[in-house]
Amino acid sequence: MGQPHCIVYDGHTPLPTDPDPAAALAQARAAGGMVWVGVSQPTADQVHELARVFHLEALGVASALRTHQRSKLDRYGEHLFVAVQPAQYDDAAETVECHEVDLFVGDDFFIALSVDGAIDLEQVRTLLDAQPDVLDRGSYGVLWATFEYVTRGYRDVLDGVEHDIDQIEEELFADDEDVSRRIFALQREVIDLGHATAPLPDMLTRLQRIVENRLHIDDAPAFREVADRARYVDGRVSAFRGTLDNALTVHSSLVEQRRNEAMQRMTETSLEQNEQVKKISSWAAIGFAPTLVAGIYGMNFRFMPELEWPWGYPFAIGLMAAVSAGLYVVFKKNDWL
Repeated sequence: MGQPHCIVYDGHTPLPTDPDPAAALAQARAAGGMVWVGVSQPTADQVHELARVFHLEALGVASALRTHQRSKLDRYGEHLFVAVQPAQYDDAAETVECHEVDLFVGDDFFIALSVDGAIDLEQVRTLLDAQPDVLDRGSYGVLWATFEYVTRGYRDVLDGVEHDIDQIEEELFADDEDVSRRIFALQREVIDLGHATAPLPDMLTRLQRIVENRLHIDDAPAFREVADRARYVDGRVSAFRGTLDNALTVHSSLVEQRRNEAMQRMTETSLEQNEQVKKISSWAAIGFAPTLVAGIYGMNFRFMPELEWPWGYPFAIGLMAAVSAGLYVVFKKNDWL
């Protein structure tokens, strides 16, 4: 957890600022400027203290204390509550890391709460210092710059996800069984990214109307430009989900096709084995017939009438040949040979 960091701006000029939020707010109002307050990993007591100092609505405070929210924009009285999710992509682990940042925006204050402490709020503020024209527009200019920072940050995330999807498409037709697990894991990450990006176009469209009304202007082109980028980001995320869904379907079809081909090969092998068994059995039966006749006449019993018959030997040979030939014809006719 961290202590609140306060900066008072008189236009785009930062002033020496009291670190106490209440004193910094009084200083900003006396100078006709605004105060920027950043807190990393705020405690519930710190949030309630900021609510007391800046007169924040209870519903907005409750939203800030409820972590793991999707991107959202709510208007409570004279101030806005905004939850955004800057994202980073870990290419080695193929994971999308979304970090919640809660914002309270009023006419003369901008409060940024890094819920998990992963976002360097000072880095964000440094970017603002480099854009004095943004600071001249007060807290709503700071809010625009925050959305600009968040939406531009999605570019590297989208490029990383797209690179891994290209790799998956190349692996689809390989015999890698783990590709389905990779698809499903990346699909889960893309869904989480969609939770962060899908609400942004509507949020920024609403915010454009709010700014036009608050500042009494006819158009807010800067917010419209960021809204267009948010729509582009959301479109790419939706396309990634469709691509991964199709990839998972294709991989399932390929796995099923390979399984069917394996079953077909097993069936063909079994049929070939059956053919071989039939041929072997047929030749065994053909060979068994003369063996049977020879075995009978080779038993040398004393009383065998055929032994005294002059045609006994030719008869036995003919019988063996006839039985074998008959069996050959039968097996051949039944396509066993």
